[in-house]
Amino acid sequence: MIKLRLKRFGKKREASFRLVACNSTSRRDGRPLQELGFYNPRTKETRLDTEAIRERLGQGAQPTDVVRTLLERGGLLEKTVRPAETVGKAKQAAKREADAKQAAEAKAAEAEASDSAESESTEG
Repeated sequence: MIKLRLKRFGKKREASFRLVACNSTSRRDGRPLQELGFYNPRTKETRLDTEAIRERLGQGAQPTDVVRTLLERGGLLEKTVRPAETVGKAKQAAKREADAKQAAEAKAAEAEASDSAESESTEG
């Protein structure tokens, strides 16, 4: 199977990536079948060879998740909501609700404690 993936190059801690088509069993930085574009995550610069990418996608090439988002930003693929995104967003929403509930309970307990401390000090 042909995969569209990113191939790392550049200096240490200054990575840039080439968008390449390669066999799914080959190494990340191995020899690609074809170079299709360039991506620099520090400057967000992206250059894509649209005709070659469309040709590879027509042949059945599967993009990785990161490459898929780059192609969606470039307008070569329609934005689709993947199941993993839906599950992740649901988990995040549930965690936010639980955190808010916990914070509200803590605030209520703190207010109750301060009220009881004030009433004791006024009585004595």
